[in-house]
Formats: sequence, C-alpha cells, structure tokens
Amino acid sequence: MKRIERENTGSIRPGQDLVVAGFAGLSGTLKIVEHKKNELYQWFSKDYVDRIQELEENLPKPDLKVWEKFGATELEPSGEGGILKTLWDLSGAYMTGIRFSLRRIPIRQETIEICERYDLNPYRLFSASCLLLTADNGADLVTAMKEQQIHGAVIGKVTEGIGRIIDHGDGVGYLDRPVEDELYKVLK
Repeated sequence: MKRIERENTGSIRPGQDLVVAGFAGLSGTLKIVEHKKNELYQWFSKDYVDRIQELEENLPKPDLKVWEKFGATELEPSGEGGILKTLWDLSGAYMTGIRFSLRRIPIRQETIEICERYDLNPYRLFSASCLLLTADNGADLVTAMKEQQIHGAVIGKVTEGIGRIIDHGDGVGYLDRPVEDELYKVLK
C-alpha cells in the first residue's frame, strides 16, 4: 500500500466503524438525468425521470467538527470516483485496513436503475453528497444523522494491516485501485 499524501485532521484506529452519510452515486445520477433526460424518456416514464430530477441531495456537512460531537473521529468527503475511491483514499491516508459490505452502502433505487441502463458501477459514480466517517460507535452516529434527516449506515470496520476487503455477501474480494469516474462514460 502506498500512503496517500495529505494532512489528516482526525484519527482512525482498528475496530472503529465505517459510516456512510448520504447516498452513493446520487450526485452522478442527478447529473446524468440533467444531461440525458430526453434519452431517458425512451426507457422510463416521463413521471419517473422527472421525479428523479426532483430528488433532494440532503448534503451532510463535510466538516469533522460538526460530526465529532456525535462520535466521529475522521471524515472523508466523497466526490469524483465515487464511494469506492473514498474508501481507498481514507485507508491509504492512514495506512490502515478496512473491511466493508458493498450491500450496506446506502444507494437509491433510482441510481441503480440509471446505472443499469448505462452499464455503470454505481459505487464508482460521482458522489458529492456522500461522506465516509469513522467512529467508535457507528450506530450512535447514524442515529444523530437520522435526527438531522440524513440517511446513514454502518458499512464496515477499520482493521489491522493494510487489506481493503469487500464483503459481497457470497464471498469476499479486495478493493481495486480507483479508476476514472463512471460519469465520464455517459457525459463525454
């Protein structure tokens, strides 16, 4: 593992929970609908596409100080490259391992539908309205998010070593090095 050079503002230690605030790929979904609306009308009803456009991105504040009072010890904003790049970056910045469940990452059905239409990986899709946090008690952090109308979920743990392990439900694998954001496959 090569260290990701940056200034770390918080702390991470093995045993902590990995928590996602917001929805993976939602920002990318909204951009695709904005630029490909007429094309999407060929595959989905007009009402469905228009409702996607109206989805609100309840953007969690990307400020660690806001989340520290609820038990967060570090925060990594997501964006280009999606939530998988965010997981890669956070573990690389601290030279620590992670183990997480792909199925626990919050994702909206609309994102899945749009990604299936364009053959995109929703976890590698632009996710500006999504945060990755670490906490000793992720359930308390998720409860605090819910009180602020922010969707959150505990997706895994910080681990010893440097392995970046993904639980797929029917097996495990390792997180691949980040690649170009899936959004560029649609918005060329």
